[in-house]
Amino acid sequence: MIATFVISCPEHYPCLINAQSDFEYNVMFNVFQSMLCQIFLNQPVHIYHFHQKNGFACMMLSEFFELVQFLFVVTFTTFLVNCVEYDVLFANRAVNHTGPGQNPLDRNKVTLPDAILPSQQCTERIQENSWIIFLLIMAAIFWIYRLVKVFCNVLSYWEIRQFYIKALKIRMDELCNFTWQEVQDRLISLQREQQMCIHKKELTELDIYHRILRFKNYMVAMINKSLLPVQLQLPLLGNVVFLTQGLKYNFELILFWGPGSLFQNKWNLHPKYKRNGNRLELAQQLSRVILLMGLANLLLCPFILVWQVLYAFFSYTEIIRREPGNLGARRWSLYGRLYLRHFNELDHELHGRLGRGYKPTTKYMNSFTSPLLTVLAKNIAFFSGSVLAVLIALTVYDEDVLTVQHILTAITVLGVVITIARSFIPDEHMVWCPEQLLQCMLAHIHYMPDHWRGSANKSETRDEVAQLFQYKAVFILEELLSPIVTPFILIFHLRNKSLEIIDFFRNFTVEVVGVGDICSFAQMDIRRHGNPTWMSEGQTEASVYQQAENGKTELSLMHFTIKNPHWQPPQESSVFISHLKEKVQHDAQGGPSPQLLLSEAPLCTSLQSNESATGPDNLLASVLAHPILTASGLQGRDHHFIPPSTAASAAASVLASLSTSQLAHTGRSRAQGLLPSSVHPESTMYRSDRTIIDSMSNSDSRIRSNALHSEFASAEMSLHAIYMHELHQQSSHPQRTSGQWQSAVPMRDLHTNTGFQAHGGLGSSMSMPTTVHLGGWQEEEEEENEDDQEINSGSTPKQGTRSSC
Repeated sequence: MIATFVISCPEHYPCLINAQSDFEYNVMFNVFQSMLCQIFLNQPVHIYHFHQKNGFACMMLSEFFELVQFLFVVTFTTFLVNCVEYDVLFANRAVNHTGPGQNPLDRNKVTLPDAILPSQQCTERIQENSWIIFLLIMAAIFWIYRLVKVFCNVLSYWEIRQFYIKALKIRMDELCNFTWQEVQDRLISLQREQQMCIHKKELTELDIYHRILRFKNYMVAMINKSLLPVQLQLPLLGNVVFLTQGLKYNFELILFWGPGSLFQNKWNLHPKYKRNGNRLELAQQLSRVILLMGLANLLLCPFILVWQVLYAFFSYTEIIRREPGNLGARRWSLYGRLYLRHFNELDHELHGRLGRGYKPTTKYMNSFTSPLLTVLAKNIAFFSGSVLAVLIALTVYDEDVLTVQHILTAITVLGVVITIARSFIPDEHMVWCPEQLLQCMLAHIHYMPDHWRGSANKSETRDEVAQLFQYKAVFILEELLSPIVTPFILIFHLRNKSLEIIDFFRNFTVEVVGVGDICSFAQMDIRRHGNPTWMSEGQTEASVYQQAENGKTELSLMHFTIKNPHWQPPQESSVFISHLKEKVQHDAQGGPSPQLLLSEAPLCTSLQSNESATGPDNLLASVLAHPILTASGLQGRDHHFIPPSTAASAAASVLASLSTSQLAHTGRSRAQGLLPSSVHPESTMYRSDRTIIDSMSNSDSRIRSNALHSEFASAEMSLHAIYMHELHQQSSHPQRTSGQWQSAVPMRDLHTNTGFQAHGGLGSSMSMPTTVHLGGWQEEEEEENEDDQEINSGSTPKQGTRSSC
């Protein structure tokens, strides 16, 4: 006889379990079910991080070396300050090396042991310095805290390891071969089979995303609504964006999981913040919490600053000495990652997308130069290079020159100065095409303020892009200043927004069964948060206060739908998606045919001849290149003039073809379903998955197939971003033409100005599973004389004597 039990699980969600008459089996089954319930309901973020960080061994090894690294920095710094005799090391004081039978006039070199104090003398120095003792005690307390936290993480991740092995049937040696999409599918299947939570019989992809990204969705929404004080007006500098790791940590500590935070646990907002009656009292209470947190930061500022300086010194000094040009490289800022992030976008998805947009954004930023700065840089490089050449010649002639005091320092400093100066000297072959580069950026970053359009050549636009895409040197400087600036931002800026923050959490928090409290923006509800100028007109009831800015709701919905093709959106979202499909089909009728895009355009012909190119790359590059070709009046392969078209019509044509071919190829290979119906599936670029699978093992073919699906889905989302931005501009500014982006460009420059490379990509029009594990995004260096590789990269040489498109 089978009995049914309901046991209590975390978050007060009971779990349904079945027990058979066999007592031993029943107990084991109950324990297994309890483990599933506890891990799945209480630690979804850890499940995701466990996969992204490649399993238990890698995670624990990283935690161990973090402890060792902290211990090394503290110990080594204490040793350098107290146990080294620098007068002896710098030869400012003679060392007596004479002994029995030695001539006192004999000179011996100073050795390292001569400059190191005996252990007893070193200990005495440390004991006499009360500040050193105090700092060591503080460091020891923090290290013990980290040790306890690591120990707790070991227990937590060991349970998750067992969860992967026993529940998901994934061995640790095979974990790196599984994408997150596959892990997520197994989680959904496990809920369907085991019925871990009776409140949610069918688990959806959105439920999993909500649990993983609960707090991050709040942060994205607050940045989108300009609620957090990260933009400061400073004298002389103007509008400055300041968001560092330390400031972000304080925001999360105050709002989500610290003492006095708004959330009473990891999944529920405190009930008092959901009521309207005591909002003023709650705002005052939050203001006091922020004040205390700001004062605590101010008190700890000296210790944090010392640690920041030491960590930066040990981390970057060798890199700057070896490759000083790294300071001039760029990275996506922390503010940029929040501003450009979709609702319900996982870390690896965001990193992959921004990684694909790195090259075109770098090319856009490098296309701006200052003529005055260029002249100064050339002369500084000349004078520094002349002096360096003489010093190098002298050292080649006689190596004793190296023993001259500070000669090595001079050579090193001159090398750094020359490298930095040359970074400001543009390439003389630069072609000035900022509008096309900005369009290439948009295809990947998906978000762009309206006033950027038509202003890509203005320094104001470049400065705003620089807030999203900052220099590494700026990043290091901001992190060093963070301990000083953070307390003042908390005390004088965040406190003033206490009432707005209370209202935001009350108005934009909803409870979802089986998930808990989440940000309502994360539901991507068109009716509640849509924007009429982003194709939501007639479908949304949102006021200006409720609308997401920059089309965040609409673009996030499309991104999530493409990333999770099996997800069934709610009614309002389904209506919006259907309306968008109808609009695409309508606009495609007046656009160029897919055959023309893929084979008639001269640029596309050159792309097809590039064996390293892939189908998704060519689809996207063709859409971006086609309006430029038509604006130039160039001929196609059949010597007929190509009819004029815009990026919107070209994107609509390809998107409509993807949707039509999907319906036409039902039951066939999914990769084939992504192809335009006019393109032969066995062509060089668009061969079916079967051709690939036959030549590979089962494991390799699955990984290759997932990567192909991911590339197509990424290209499809890029096309949707371009298309939706064009429609938004037409709706907001009817007097403008959607072809404003395009201008004539010489054919010799198309390879370096119009295309870009989609490295990761995604799948079919809202039906292709996207299961590629994208790791962290990486910054890529420019390479000269590789035009074939730059066809799809959106690259443009640095600006010198620049030509205009």
